[in-house]
Amino acid sequence: MRVLLLGADGFIGRRVTDRLLMDQELQVTVLGRRDSADIRFDLTTGSPGALARFLDAVVPQVVINCAGATYGSSRTLIRSNTLAVATVCEAIRRSREPARLVHVGSAAEYGPVPGGVPVSEQAEPRPVGPYGVSKLAGTELVLASGLDAAVLRVFDVVGPGAPTASLFGRLAEGLRRALERDESQVRMPDLSGYRDFVDVRDVARAIRAAAVSAATGVINIGSGHAVRARDAAQLLVRASGFEGAIVEENRQVLLPAQVGGPVGDHLPGHHLPGHRMDGHRPEGRPAPGEPVPWRQADVRTARDRLGWRTQVPLEESLGDVWLETACRV
Repeated sequence: MRVLLLGADGFIGRRVTDRLLMDQELQVTVLGRRDSADIRFDLTTGSPGALARFLDAVVPQVVINCAGATYGSSRTLIRSNTLAVATVCEAIRRSREPARLVHVGSAAEYGPVPGGVPVSEQAEPRPVGPYGVSKLAGTELVLASGLDAAVLRVFDVVGPGAPTASLFGRLAEGLRRALERDESQVRMPDLSGYRDFVDVRDVARAIRAAAVSAATGVINIGSGHAVRARDAAQLLVRASGFEGAIVEENRQVLLPAQVGGPVGDHLPGHHLPGHRMDGHRPEGRPAPGEPVPWRQADVRTARDRLGWRTQVPLEESLGDVWLETACRV
């Protein structure tokens, strides 16, 4: 099967590249802005007609779109996550042999959801902020394109290669600096929210499964479990061996070693939303200016239609984040 991969240099795209190249049944061509790409093309400025000509030359059976922006100005996000998707959809429609499209969406498209329950693909999206809005617009373009297309709405991705601007990329760098300088504190933003963390290698497996399937529409990709970010952070702290304190904004949070409790006591199944731990609002409605407090995927569609389940435990994923950070020169 011939596959055209867009966004191979990103956090998810690098792992998708590795996964696809392992499959001898797939012939992979990479299109992107960098010299490492097989075809040089900028989705944010290139025309659909020019991209269609490349499609006619490669004749892919599947186009996988991992391209996009997570950070940046509103203009950057719209160009990368919406206009670029419009270019891809139009180019595929214009090509002589329209390919199947697998597009990587985001759980940020859902916005605030009821706490304590997983969110299904049928939930009405209510994104907050430019990123979620731009990703939802891209998803809507794919769904309205008339193409053979699937949108994988990916939840909170973790694992080796995590950007330093991401939550755990930032924490890992902070831990490394603290250990090198013998500091006793690492400062972080609020970690009280619950998130559905999924390893980037599992995401790559899901994308590969979607590429070779006939599934269409929106499909959630997550672990199916909600974990408080603070508890996940403690897994990373434990992997690093740091014995100091994590300071969230203006409050100090004691680590498990300082209170005598194991990290596992805070993992899914031990505490349930509704107990109002640390000010969590079980109804899932954030106060003005407050981040979305709850995010958990209903992953039954991915299991039923893609035959996909996660394989990498969160502790292993975060341990690999620390290993990579500690070994970085």
